[in-house]
Amino acid sequence: MKTSQPVTDQEMPAQATLSVTNIGGIEETTVSFEQGVTVLSGRNATNRTSLLQGIMAALGSDRASLKADAEEGSATLEFDDETYRQTLRRQNGTIVTEGDPFLEDPELADLFAFLLESNEARRAVARGDELRDLIMRPVDTDAIKAEIRQLEQRKQRLDDQLAELDELEDRLPDLEAKRTRLTDEIESLRDDLEAAEEALEATNVDVETRREERSELEAKLDDLRDTRSEVERTRDRIDTERESIEALEDEREEVEAQLDELSTGEEAEIDRLEAEIDALQDQKDELNEEISQLQRTIQFNERLLEDPGEFLASDDGGAERDGAVTDQLLPEGDSETVTCWTCGSSVATDQIETTVEQLRTAHQDRLEERSAVNDDLDEKRETLTAINENRTEYRQATRRLESIDDEIERRRERIDDLTSERESLTDEIDDLEDEIDDLESDGSEDILEQHREVNQLEFELERKERERDDLEDEIASIEDRLDEREGLQARREEVTEELTDLRTRIDRIEEDAVEAFNEHMANLLDALGYDNLDRIWIDRTTRDVREGRRKVSKSSFDLKIVRSTSEGAAYEDAIDHLSESEREVTGLVFALAGYLVHDVYERVPFMLLDSLEAIDAERIAALVEYFESYAPYLVVALLEEDAQALAENHDIVTEI
Repeated sequence: MKTSQPVTDQEMPAQATLSVTNIGGIEETTVSFEQGVTVLSGRNATNRTSLLQGIMAALGSDRASLKADAEEGSATLEFDDETYRQTLRRQNGTIVTEGDPFLEDPELADLFAFLLESNEARRAVARGDELRDLIMRPVDTDAIKAEIRQLEQRKQRLDDQLAELDELEDRLPDLEAKRTRLTDEIESLRDDLEAAEEALEATNVDVETRREERSELEAKLDDLRDTRSEVERTRDRIDTERESIEALEDEREEVEAQLDELSTGEEAEIDRLEAEIDALQDQKDELNEEISQLQRTIQFNERLLEDPGEFLASDDGGAERDGAVTDQLLPEGDSETVTCWTCGSSVATDQIETTVEQLRTAHQDRLEERSAVNDDLDEKRETLTAINENRTEYRQATRRLESIDDEIERRRERIDDLTSERESLTDEIDDLEDEIDDLESDGSEDILEQHREVNQLEFELERKERERDDLEDEIASIEDRLDEREGLQARREEVTEELTDLRTRIDRIEEDAVEAFNEHMANLLDALGYDNLDRIWIDRTTRDVREGRRKVSKSSFDLKIVRSTSEGAAYEDAIDHLSESEREVTGLVFALAGYLVHDVYERVPFMLLDSLEAIDAERIAALVEYFESYAPYLVVALLEEDAQALAENHDIVTEI
């Protein structure tokens, strides 16, 4: 597990330059960052968060906001002799992004590198959410399971091939023994044929007057031998056709079984899914509109807090009126107020900040709701695609079944033709034998019998030689197949290793995440010195949950907290009882665990920290120093008083 090896200095350029236009509250700015820690120092509403959003936009995130009075904004990052740019533009009530940012997919960065106040990892800890689901979100478990199924099928095919080779190897001894017997029989037939031919030659009966009849007899014997050979070939062809029909019938059974598994009565299901997809798309469009409206409202209020004078009415009447308006923005007593630009009433700044925070929460909730709708949309679209693929597969199987039936019918007709041909040849043999019997009745029975014997031996020898040749071809084919065994075994080992890796990958990621969190939480608790807080750790457990009608076991991350009393007695506490500072530190450490487990530093050069006000300045300094060793570029937004503890050792940016 990689918990302490971020991207090295040699792998990262020493400097990056960011240019931002119309993002957040920024109209236009350019800031350079040195590798290491950069602190953005200032009071609230001084565009520190807006600059962080600019970095996020240039890196590829779509969570940056467009300036309230702008139709288009952009963020450009000059980094490692390359330029990365993303543009934000209003379109149909929403913000769309385009360009060539640093990241193609910003999910890992949004989860574990862009640690603003709304960051999901920080919020999940604060709310007591299930942490395992968040840390595993970037892992496409469905894709892993699909890949496992594919590898299992591939392994099964390899096992079947190896088993087939074992069966072929077991057949070899019998085939070789049969070849040996055939070879002996062929040698014996050759000897018999040679003896018969010598006997025929030795007989030398000189019957000149019957030479013509003898020639006719020899011709008839040749015809008989050829006809018998043709009968044998016809039998072989019939056997071949029957074997083909058996194979086709086996295939037909497989296709029929496949058709039984496939369902075609899914028209109603398709209609239902299409209706649900349309409804979800409408819901998503409504959420997009609501998110856009919330975003515009948040941006407007942020600008109102940052520069109230921009929204107050004024005329060219003179300095006294302008001065009076300006006076309305000054503190009265212990609280600051802002004059509403629409009704003229005074509103406390902290009231507006509270409203903005509520709007941000609502905005984040709508983003999460839209994400859930997106997931539901994707799932239903995948189901619809699977149903359509099922229907296509059903039609293909039906066509194949028809093709098989046609092929079986053609081969049966061919068998009928061959059977008729064989019967005709058999009749022809009978006729030839009768003619030969007639020719033998002339008193030359001995020499004719010798001719018959030679003819029969030649026929038998030819049949045995053909049978031996077929057997040798089969043995050679098996030996060639057996030569494939080593390669098949090597591929099977590779597939087995891949399967083992995939089956344990999810467990390894979970174990690494828990180990990383526990290690860094212990280190930081020791460094930050929280009183009576002994330990915070994640306990990885397994619990049974219901999925549809069945129960399955799923991993769960349980956050454990142990405190001690003034007398030194230890007791277990709950996340709700942590102070705001302790919760923030815990959330940041959880995000760091995800950052390291998913090797985010190999893909994202920046880590961003914001909204650390709940942590005291001394602990912020220790926290930043700890995080610095894991992020190539660490950009931290701090209040002026908190930034002083880091001013001596790190770059400070005060003007944005």
